[in-house]
Amino acid sequence: MSSKKEFHHRPFNRLKRQIEQQDSQPVPLPSPPNPPSEEELFRTAMNGVQEIPAFRLLLCRAGIQQQAPLRHSPGDDEAALSILGQIAAGQAPINLSETQEYVEWTNPDARAGVTEELHSGRFSVQAMLDLHGSTAACVDEEIDGFIADAFTRGWKCVKIIHGRGLRSVNGPVLKSAVIRRCSANIAVR
Repeated sequence: MSSKKEFHHRPFNRLKRQIEQQDSQPVPLPSPPNPPSEEELFRTAMNGVQEIPAFRLLLCRAGIQQQAPLRHSPGDDEAALSILGQIAAGQAPINLSETQEYVEWTNPDARAGVTEELHSGRFSVQAMLDLHGSTAACVDEEIDGFIADAFTRGWKCVKIIHGRGLRSVNGPVLKSAVIRRCSANIAVR
């Protein structure tokens, strides 16, 4: 009798399905441990450190106290304000070339005496570049374009206004950028 016996009880079929389901689901990662607090880190770093009682109080020799020198006498302010008032009223002349804001440069290849002729009023400014509101990052590009345009048009006398930099914490940024840019190619005085 050769008949195939069929088993109705197959316990491993369910096991195979369970294994396939587990393989398809991601294994949850363990949660990372909480990082140590700053206090715990400090205590760990200080573990084994011992106090040296002799260093608890260090004596320092007192230095000789000196009075700082005065930068100006109290009367200097009144004198400066008086001169400024006279200039504002048109009663006293002002020489801008003697101020801190003034920067002047001349092409070193220019003929002798051209600067003096400019100061005497023999030449007039043919174009002006006002850099107020510009950023230091844009100054090089603006100056290069302005000077290139001046050469193309044949201008002999141009003016660049850099501003005073009164709102800059570290001094006039644009003035420094203009001097740096111009001194790379032309002598600054």
